[in-house]
Amino acid sequence: MANTDLQKLVNQVEIKSDGDVFHEIFRQRPHHISTMSPSLIQNVDIHDGHDWGTVGSIIYWNYTHDGKEKVAKEIIREIDEEKKLVKYEVVDGDIKVHYKTFFVTVHVDTEGENNLVTWTFEYEKMNADVEDPTSLMDFCIAVSKDIETHHLVAN
Repeated sequence: MANTDLQKLVNQVEIKSDGDVFHEIFRQRPHHISTMSPSLIQNVDIHDGHDWGTVGSIIYWNYTHDGKEKVAKEIIREIDEEKKLVKYEVVDGDIKVHYKTFFVTVHVDTEGENNLVTWTFEYEKMNADVEDPTSLMDFCIAVSKDIETHHLVAN
C-alpha cells in the first residue's frame, strides 16, 4: 500500500503518563478522548456494526480546529500491539476538502518512565496551493497533552 506520491509530516511529544494506556485509548477507547480534551474533541462515535479497536472500524470525529467545528470519518487500517501503533485513513470530512489521501498514525515508544508519542501524517494535497497540515499536527500534539494532563490529574 506504499504510495511514493505521499508527503510526510512527523512530530513527537514526550508524555509522563503511561504509554500503554495512551496507546489503548487510541486503539480501543477513542470515544473517551472527548472527556479528556473537550475543547478540541467534542464527540467520537463508531459506525453501526463495528467494534472499537478493530481494523476496518469506521470512526466519526467531531472536533474544533483553528476555531472551527469540523468532522472526520476515519477507518482503522492497522493496529500493531507490539509497536503500540494505530493507523487511520481519513475517508471523509473537512480534511478531504484539501487532501486526496490522508493517513494518521499514532505510535507510542515506552522506555521505563519515558514515553514518546509520535504522530505521522502521510498525505497527498489536492493541489500545490494547499498548505502542509502543520496546524493539524499542532492540534494532535495539543490533544496528546490534554490526554496526558487528564491521566496525571486522575492518578
